[in-house]
Amino acid sequence: MLPTLPEVEELARRAGEILRAGYEQEHHLEYKGVIDLVTEVDHQSEALLLAEIQRRFPGSNILAEESGRLDGENEYLWYVDPLDGTVNYAHGIPIFCVAICFAQRGLTTLGVVYDPMRDETFSAERGRGAWLNGHPLRVSQIDELKHSLLVTGFPYDAWNSTHNNMDYFARFAKLTQGVRRLGSAALDLCYVAAGRFDGFWELTLKPWDVAASGLIAEEAGALVTDIYGQPDYISPPQSILAAPAGLHKKMLAVFHGQATL
Repeated sequence: MLPTLPEVEELARRAGEILRAGYEQEHHLEYKGVIDLVTEVDHQSEALLLAEIQRRFPGSNILAEESGRLDGENEYLWYVDPLDGTVNYAHGIPIFCVAICFAQRGLTTLGVVYDPMRDETFSAERGRGAWLNGHPLRVSQIDELKHSLLVTGFPYDAWNSTHNNMDYFARFAKLTQGVRRLGSAALDLCYVAAGRFDGFWELTLKPWDVAASGLIAEEAGALVTDIYGQPDYISPPQSILAAPAGLHKKMLAVFHGQATL
């Protein structure tokens, strides 16, 4: 049985209730890397989502941030990020979300991102559009870098990696109205879908970070690719660029040294 968008929205909202209940409480922190945190709330949210997916849609494959890949028996694949923005969450910064995406035969078809602090449900169904709390989403009409407001993120190994996005951040900061960093790639993409930001890029991500929100941005009218302009932004090595088509072209030119500062 195939899931419906309302079912995925309901799952995301239930996980979001766990995040909201634990917000600004004392947390047990674990470190997956020098600055890559996980809390007990990440695990609680993921446990709920995995249990419900396995109960309702038995045989599904699942790719989840904390549990890794759980192999199933059918062509269904779920991407699960139980808490995108864990560093924000651990510091009491109210910018985080739950992200769930359903794919069939390798194609993402349903995506939901839920922000429990603003009670905002971003959702999309391939070929049918994207919505915020039931209202249609459309990207901005900005097509000039000098009129754009962008958002990006940085990898957890930025301390010791040359692939750290600092150079691109500086380039775009000089060409645009500004570049923000929220700390949640899923919300970054949803904000592009809503026209709050005009474009987003990031160099080092995981599939669960962008599967749901990438679909939402696509269905809202964004062109979503890797930073080389290729359509696959989920398979490794991952990078992503999302913007209205005209702006996307100009952002690509910056990546490939065809734009001047």
